[in-house]
Amino acid sequence: MIEEKEKKFLTVAPFQCAWRKDLKFREAGRGCVAFDAFAHNDVTVVFRENVGSQHYHYKRDNSPHYTVILGSHRNRRLKIEVDGKTVVDEEGVALCCSSMFQSYWISIYDGLISVGKGRYPFQNLVFQWLDSNPNCSVRYIGLSSWDKHVGYRNVNVLPLPKNHMLLWKQVDSGEYEGTDDGEEELEGGQMSYERRGLENFLESWELSDVLFVVGKEERLVPAHKVILQASGNFPLSSSNEDVIQLQDATYPILHALLQYIYTGHTQISESQLGSLWALSLQFEVMPLGKLCEEIVERFKLNKKLFDSGKNVELSYPSSQPHSCMAFPSQLPINVQRLKQLQSTGDYSDINIYIEGHGLVAQPHKVILSLWSVPFSKMFTNGMSESSSSEVFLRDVSPEAFKVMLEFMYSGELSLEDSTEFGTLLLQALLLADQFGVALLYQECCKTLLECLSEDSVGPILQAVSSIPSCKLIEETCERKFAMHFDYCTTTSLDFILLDETNFSNIIQHQDLTVTSEERVLNAIFMWCMRDKELCGWEVVAELLALSTPELLFGDRLQSLNNLLPFVRFPLMPYDLLKKLGQSNLRRHVPIFDDLVREGISYAEFGSLRPGNDQNPRFQHRRSSYKEHQYICDGDSNGVLYFAGTSYGEHQWINPVLAKRITITASSPPSRYTDPKTLVSRTYQGTSFAGPCMEDGHIRAWWMVDIGQDHQLMCNHYTLRQDGSRAFIRFWNMQGSPDGKTWTDLRVHENDQTMCKADQFASWPITGPHALLPFRFFRVVLTGPTTDASNPHNLCICFLELYGYFH
Repeated sequence: MIEEKEKKFLTVAPFQCAWRKDLKFREAGRGCVAFDAFAHNDVTVVFRENVGSQHYHYKRDNSPHYTVILGSHRNRRLKIEVDGKTVVDEEGVALCCSSMFQSYWISIYDGLISVGKGRYPFQNLVFQWLDSNPNCSVRYIGLSSWDKHVGYRNVNVLPLPKNHMLLWKQVDSGEYEGTDDGEEELEGGQMSYERRGLENFLESWELSDVLFVVGKEERLVPAHKVILQASGNFPLSSSNEDVIQLQDATYPILHALLQYIYTGHTQISESQLGSLWALSLQFEVMPLGKLCEEIVERFKLNKKLFDSGKNVELSYPSSQPHSCMAFPSQLPINVQRLKQLQSTGDYSDINIYIEGHGLVAQPHKVILSLWSVPFSKMFTNGMSESSSSEVFLRDVSPEAFKVMLEFMYSGELSLEDSTEFGTLLLQALLLADQFGVALLYQECCKTLLECLSEDSVGPILQAVSSIPSCKLIEETCERKFAMHFDYCTTTSLDFILLDETNFSNIIQHQDLTVTSEERVLNAIFMWCMRDKELCGWEVVAELLALSTPELLFGDRLQSLNNLLPFVRFPLMPYDLLKKLGQSNLRRHVPIFDDLVREGISYAEFGSLRPGNDQNPRFQHRRSSYKEHQYICDGDSNGVLYFAGTSYGEHQWINPVLAKRITITASSPPSRYTDPKTLVSRTYQGTSFAGPCMEDGHIRAWWMVDIGQDHQLMCNHYTLRQDGSRAFIRFWNMQGSPDGKTWTDLRVHENDQTMCKADQFASWPITGPHALLPFRFFRVVLTGPTTDASNPHNLCICFLELYGYFH
């Protein structure tokens, strides 16, 4: 359902800047970019109104822009510049990391620039600055550097609606609605995960299953087996009534040991340090034992440090007092041992059953309660599960539940790459929302946004539309669907399952990208009929000759009346409008009749009514495609010819010379490997791309880049043989959004079409891939030609592309 997630790394050389087409705010002046960076200094992010070049540098930019520099001045300061002038220069804020990738996010909202650390936007805010004279036109994002290389990865641009702070607060808190008696309820009814840290279970009788009996006074101190055994080696059994006798120990020593295990830090008097060291070695809590040993050795070297009367602070190396991190991160707990306890069920105090699947897990109540408020209440507020060792669940995927359990025990989302990856991820998201596992919910949201594809967007939108906390994902899915409307309404009919609100939002979306208004009309009819077969308005008209609108559209008849006005009939071809006006649709659907009449009137008389210029139905969509239809070999209707006219602005000149397109070959340029020849209107007797090694195979190819601001849904292409007899038999026509990952648009196996010199030949591209927009196209030779002396040369002297161009 979801394309396999691919980790993409980008290294930016000193004094350069990377501009990718997808690094663009959805709305000018408002957006957020989240990324990982690896650098010694000067992680530099530029926000401009237009895309810059590879050799762009913010120091030489005279156009309006914002620049945010993390780790400026040799990784000592945070800087923000406006149009090249420094407006923020803060010491010790948002610095770089040269030993590992560090996660950051930067958002801009009408001049309010926010900078934070971590994978999740609007968490861990470290700095904000408000521009009193905001530039609300910045849209494009450049990833730059100063005097050293900077590595970037996992770069994502997220939309920023007006209620963005609320949306991300919901993602952050992962609340579980529905508290009992107002317990643990915060403002807005949201339960904060931070209040569920392991420190809350320190020496708590809640869910405890082992007791320490300390000293001669036999003081009872409760603990939890799974926590103890994951951090050391305690004398425990599978019995529920374990007791550990510590007659020679004192309570302060045990308290310090347990506090270190449960919180990652503790303090103790100097005189008790040796006893704590001995106890930590007794129970093999090795991080604490090593720490005590280091401090004792330090005291031996400098005796003045000893007997000072001060308490000794002891902290786990990656632990920070009073910070709230995801369990078991930053605690002296062996994660591998903890996961082993989960898989074996040792010291488990609860059995989880799922209807239809039986016993699926034997976890530990304290771990479930750490992460989930619903589970915590289930085990502690007197429900049947409080005294029982069994929990029965229904309507839950066992695979998704196991993913959630693994996350609870490791703090990491782990999904195997498979065909079910997307389904499982979505189920885990819904389960995390159901049980209030906040950080798992965040991780699933992040992964979904990273992996969202044209094939997965429909099912994901359908699943998340009913979850209030998934509003951000819902909006992103609506935009993705709108931008690939033809593909999403043709390759699968799952879109008929969307609710009216989502479908209405899509066809009204400002980024709706569609090849014709007729496709919007057909999609509306299919959705209203809940049609399980691809059909057009002609079929609907035929059905109405034998039926009624009430029977055909059922409970979606009113929805039809609501949706039809969003079709821009005035932009349809006049001949199509006349056909629509003569159909049964006009007689049976009154609003359809009115809209067609309006379209015909506009086509015949133009925009005569006041206000037509402002009415969306009379305006071309911002993201619309122009059709370039194949007529005959060597015609002037192709996209590459169109580029040579500067897209219809002047007489044709070679588009390579005009720098409208770029052509490259698998072999270096030469007299007979000349990029401009491939789009010339003049025949070239010898023209070829030589072979190279690619993924262990001999390949030869010509590649066309139509430009970063353009896309083409290619449905036809033409080739021309040069003067040689090296006729191609095995080749692929491919498309790519980035020039790196390629999709086969048409595969040719032993194709005998080319059989003489100077021959034109053309082929259609059909199926779902004809509806996918690409920037890069290439013809790749995959097998030998008919010329045994030059079997690996791709000998063509002309290429033309057709389809829907934007």
